[in-house]
Amino acid sequence: MSQQYKIAIIGLGYVGLPLARLFATKYQVVGFDINQKRIDELNAGIDSTLEVDNKVLQDVLMNDNPFKQNKNGLYCSTKLEDIEDATIYIVTVPTPVDKNNRPVLSPLLKSSETVGKVLSKNDIVIYESTVYPGVTEEECIPVLEEISGLVFNKDFFAGYSPERINPGDKQHTVEKILKVTSGSTPEIGKVVDELYQSVITAGTHLAPTIKVAEASKVIENSQRDINIAFINELSKIFSLMDIDTNDVLEAAGTKWNFLKFQPGLVGGHCIGVDPFYLAQKAQEIGYYSELILAARRLNDSMGSFVASQVVKLLIQNDVKIKGAKILNLGITFKENCPDIRNSKAIDVVTSLEDYGIEVITYDPWANLDEVKEEYNISCFSDISQLSNFDAIVLTVGHKEFLNLDLSKLLNDNGVIYDVKGVLPKEQVDKRL
Repeated sequence: MSQQYKIAIIGLGYVGLPLARLFATKYQVVGFDINQKRIDELNAGIDSTLEVDNKVLQDVLMNDNPFKQNKNGLYCSTKLEDIEDATIYIVTVPTPVDKNNRPVLSPLLKSSETVGKVLSKNDIVIYESTVYPGVTEEECIPVLEEISGLVFNKDFFAGYSPERINPGDKQHTVEKILKVTSGSTPEIGKVVDELYQSVITAGTHLAPTIKVAEASKVIENSQRDINIAFINELSKIFSLMDIDTNDVLEAAGTKWNFLKFQPGLVGGHCIGVDPFYLAQKAQEIGYYSELILAARRLNDSMGSFVASQVVKLLIQNDVKIKGAKILNLGITFKENCPDIRNSKAIDVVTSLEDYGIEVITYDPWANLDEVKEEYNISCFSDISQLSNFDAIVLTVGHKEFLNLDLSKLLNDNGVIYDVKGVLPKEQVDKRL
């Protein structure tokens, strides 16, 4: 098989774009997405997700399809014909859960249909989307076969290499994170591994099967979810004992083998979602997951817990609850990142509103229109006009919040609650 691969990346979000940019330094790459607005901004050299620096993106961008020019670089398109000459297809679309926390595979299956329409003999389709073990071979491959008319592992092949993107992290970028790889045959596994090795400076780990690689991804985030749930439960216990959780963790952390996790709101499209994929698959094969789902329930309860803690502080300061005015700092799912998907900050907001409290949200990173559309709340990007709050709740640790003089925004008997534990202890009334 030729080493001069032509690579099509399907889905140009937080995972796909950094990968496409990286591969474009050594290969001919076409990035495909159904969102024309996204394609237009990328071809203009702008990444609104802030995952790829505009200059870095512009350095690999091409004005026309590199497959036609036989020249390395990146071209972004919504047109199916632009990816029909690819030899490697890498699917990086999101895999969310529905309102009942059941896996939603429709973006993955529709992407498989798209690839199936242009799939040719000897092509390799690699999936990066987070799934439960078996999805690639049991759900996606049949779609590829049906649409293309080709036979799996005879006419075309598959691989799985779970994404390890950490949104907002400028140190652990895609090429600096070790990559798990796999293939539908041992030979294809080596091809997939060598492909990623050529651009991932941190190295790769070739898993023996696709299912092993799929399972490795879901347990990475399930493990973090369970560990954070334990710390969150401790924070609830220590709150009842009037003990500062962060002080306890700092003391315990002096032991060499103590795992350093912090309490907090567990959202986003990885830790807050992936455990449900594993639990769903377990249930399908007759096993009810107790620990994984218990951790999810506990972590999902933290928004209402934070709200109750803030209300208690207000009552202690003789602030009337109904009609009280609270400033919520942050609505994205994590610090220094514009991604609002599955943000648990909204749980704090809605729980406070259930008490009859007026909540105003300030977030300089979030897209205000997206916040309104996704959560139906108004969000401000300018704090200069905001004041006279009965309480301030820091739910996201954006760097901009660390230098604010919060005392100027508070009423005389106002309180500050720090969910993230990033503000000086002496400046806050309580921390999670």
